[in-house]
Formats: sequence, C-alpha cells, structure tokens
Amino acid sequence: MKISSEFSKYAQHYGSYNIIQQKVADRLLEKVKTDPKNILDLGCGSGTLANKISWDYEKLIGIDFAKGMLDLHPTSNKIECIYGSFNDTELFNTLNNYKFDHVFSASALQWAYDLEKTFHSIRTLQAPVALAIFTANTFATLYKTAGLEPLLVDAQTLDVLQQKYFHANFEVVNYKLEFENIRDMFRYIKKSGVSGSRNVLSYKQMKQLMQKYPLNYLEFEVAFIY
Repeated sequence: MKISSEFSKYAQHYGSYNIIQQKVADRLLEKVKTDPKNILDLGCGSGTLANKISWDYEKLIGIDFAKGMLDLHPTSNKIECIYGSFNDTELFNTLNNYKFDHVFSASALQWAYDLEKTFHSIRTLQAPVALAIFTANTFATLYKTAGLEPLLVDAQTLDVLQQKYFHANFEVVNYKLEFENIRDMFRYIKKSGVSGSRNVLSYKQMKQLMQKYPLNYLEFEVAFIY
C-alpha cells in the first residue's frame, strides 16, 4: 500500500467547497490507462467526473440519490442520469442490463450503508473499477479533539474488502486543507458534504470544539482502488 501526501491551501475567499473532491477525481482519472467507451459513475453528484473526462466515450450513466445534484449534472445525448442509490440492490439489477467498460466512483462510497454488500453489487457488473473512498483518518484530529469515533471505514478494512472482490491496486493518499481561520474551516465542513450531512455534535459541543481544535488545517485520507 503506497502512501503519499499533498497539501492544499484553502483561500479565505473561496469559490467552491469541493476542493478535495476535485483533486480526488483528477487522481482517479489518472489511474485509468484506457479510454473506456461505456462508463458508470456511482454517486455522480453534479458531474465532477463527467466534466473532467477528456476522451471520447459512447455512454456515461450517472447514479445519485440527490435529485438536486442530478439537476446540475451536465447533459448530452451521451449522458444518462438515473436517480437511485448504490445501497439499493434493485438498482444493480437494472444496471446489469447495461454493458460497462469501467465503473467509477469518486468520493461517494464511504457513505454506503454496507460497503461489502455494495462491493459485491459492483462486482456483478463485471467491469474494471476506479474507486476513491474517504477513510476513517479523514478529520482524524477533529474527531480525536471532540472525543468521537470516526464515522468511516479504515483503510486496512477497505484493502481487505477490495482484495476479496476486486484484487485491484490499492493506494492511500493523505491530503491537508489549510484555512485562514477556524470559522471558515467549520463552514467548509458544513457546506462541502464531506461530513455526509451527519450532525454528531450539538451547537455547544461544536463551539467548544472550535475553541480547542489545535490545527489550522483539516486532514483527509482517501483510498484509491483501481
């Protein structure tokens, strides 16, 4: 398992909240050495991957359970967006009617209710994968300072699961995102979606955490399976 790291400064006047997700999508696409023609994007959101794909493809199927995000996804005669959840086995029964050359998922599968079940469902599609999944070391210092257990699966567990279902390359990348002040940092947590919209702290606890948090950056850890 190769470990690498990157550092990115988060400017005070930022125009987007998905800086890390953009970096993750770029790295994920770099791992694919072919130009797949029929593509599945699980957890496609507003189309980060679709906007970054540089090669000519025949069909891209994007799946997301947030209709508002799908409304923002790019559209064309090559793109089909489906409202659905990768937690739903019935969705994969539908997807098995398609033929995919590659299955992508960038910054989404960490919110699977049962990741092993989802991996099993993805394997039924019988296509190569390129997956990027945030791990338990994301926000590590924040959770430690707050006295909370991480919400996500750790990298070692992910590696065991991917070996069981994909036998793929596995790489862990650590990112740091620096902020001008603590208030911007916590605004980012709320707005970016990296917390999975799970409010685990009360207002009082959050205020105390903002006072005690010792760093001027957030940590992210992403496992790449490809």
